[in-house]
Amino acid sequence: MTRLRFVMSGLLGLVTVHLTSAALADPAPSIAMHGAPALSADFDHLPYTDPAAPKGGHLAMCYLGVFDSLNPFNLKAGSTAQGLNTNVYETLMTRSLDEPFTLYGLIAQSIDTDEARDAVTFHLNPKARFSDGTPVTADDVLFTFDLLKTKGRPQQRAAFSLVKAVDSPDPLTVHFDLAGLGDREMPMTLGLMPVLSKQHTDPAAFDDTTLTPPLATGPYRIVAVVPGQRLTLRKNPEYWAGDLPIRRGMFNFETVTIDYYRDANGLFEAFKSGLCDYRLETDPTRWLTGYDVPAVREKRLIVATLHSGLPKGMEGFAFNTRRPMFADVRVRGALSGLFDFEWINATLFGGLFHRTNSFFADSELASTGRPAGVQERSLLAPFPGAVRPDILAGTWEPPVTDASGRDRRPARDALALLASAGYRIENGTLVSTDDHRPVTFEIMVTDRRQERLALSYSENLARIGIVAKVRTVDEVQYQRRRQSFDFDMMLGTWTASPSPGAEQRSRWGSASAGQEASFNLAGARSPAIDAMIAALLSAESNEDFIAAVRAYDRVLLSGFYVIPLFHSNEQWVAYSAKIAHADHVPLFGLSNSAPIETWWRKAP
Repeated sequence: MTRLRFVMSGLLGLVTVHLTSAALADPAPSIAMHGAPALSADFDHLPYTDPAAPKGGHLAMCYLGVFDSLNPFNLKAGSTAQGLNTNVYETLMTRSLDEPFTLYGLIAQSIDTDEARDAVTFHLNPKARFSDGTPVTADDVLFTFDLLKTKGRPQQRAAFSLVKAVDSPDPLTVHFDLAGLGDREMPMTLGLMPVLSKQHTDPAAFDDTTLTPPLATGPYRIVAVVPGQRLTLRKNPEYWAGDLPIRRGMFNFETVTIDYYRDANGLFEAFKSGLCDYRLETDPTRWLTGYDVPAVREKRLIVATLHSGLPKGMEGFAFNTRRPMFADVRVRGALSGLFDFEWINATLFGGLFHRTNSFFADSELASTGRPAGVQERSLLAPFPGAVRPDILAGTWEPPVTDASGRDRRPARDALALLASAGYRIENGTLVSTDDHRPVTFEIMVTDRRQERLALSYSENLARIGIVAKVRTVDEVQYQRRRQSFDFDMMLGTWTASPSPGAEQRSRWGSASAGQEASFNLAGARSPAIDAMIAALLSAESNEDFIAAVRAYDRVLLSGFYVIPLFHSNEQWVAYSAKIAHADHVPLFGLSNSAPIETWWRKAP
């Protein structure tokens, strides 16, 4: 069936006809990646918000690092201030943090798409306004799309360049032609596109870093900037979406300050002294011993362990396979086995962590511990050798040591694998058998935690004659070198969502390996990876999706692109007793930004 869309223009009654290959459904207020949205069309508020939450008061947030820009969308946004997305900038639609991947209407009040998702139309909310009161129109959406397609971050450019065509039949409607993409997530990707003001955004200067407060549609305005140190946000009293169900009970603080600290210990001291209201703790040593302070004993600070349904993702040392020494998977596999998790966990972290064994650990998406099913094997069949037999069988686990710090088995296993790749020890140094060149490389780190892990790993490498120099750099240099892939090895973090999708292209897709500032730190170029990403994007059922993600996980694990570190099964938080949250904690949503969105300050 074909749908015709007519637009009348001018005195001559000029008619523009837009054809789509399939009939679109009726406009809907929400869309789920798989299945149906959990909330009905007439829902009153999100389950993890409280419509009766008091408004007003102040929230003090603290982050580690610096910032030199207020534009999170351009290529130079490596040190963009945190806390801008959602609070200042908004998207066409927005996620529910209680569902794997469901979008509800915001700037776009409804969406319609065909069964194959070969086209999508967004219908804008006529009430949507920028903070200066000007309406949001289709021209702003088209402008933003074109701007991010040409000058946005690599993942945005890559995704938006796949769109066949875009048009606007009227000031409140935007239509995207997605024919032939085979990407069922693309309507969702477009739904998460921010909307910038065409009138107030200069395309010529978009590539530049800027500290000029932006004009956007969000609930907060930036009212003060101390470069690199502090942002002050104030609630927009004319915020257009405050009464929408998707925003009811949210953004309750009148003002929010975001302070930046260059030192992790300094940040923690600021929190203990009451300069910060909320902290997501990631250091197990600090969690075990650092909160035995008067503020906690006197209940001025609350500490809590909260459950998160998010897959635990991957943190680890990334091999830069663009470097010849790391091009051989056998070398990467051998060096991976020399990270002594058991000793580190017992000695440094009080046994609080679990070894990460999947890119989607602690979820149904993880492949480890499960033999590949028929669907997975079918997806992997065109790529013989892309998955190791033990990983295909679900029996692989990272090597386990005796936690003594002196276990010799990993070294023996590593040397045997290195010998097959053309390396041997000469005079106590590991060298290439071809040119007798010693194996040496640099591990780039940016803080004391990373440095401690890297030094421990470096000591293990030294036992088989490898010199791994640990170099600590400042945040600016770190980001510059990361974005240009100017490193041998570095720590990387790949957070996992319950619905991985198009973002995987920028993390592991072959095309992203050469894209500056992509998250493909390892430089992976694998037809099998590309095919698995395509499979998870085109999956129509949840069963097909899970099979595709597990197959994808197996290919990534078999490539040994990352030395897996560890994770906690729970999230550790500490916060001021003066702020509060709803009883229901979102299943997939706890983060540093959560207090700004859903918490509130108690009445004095």
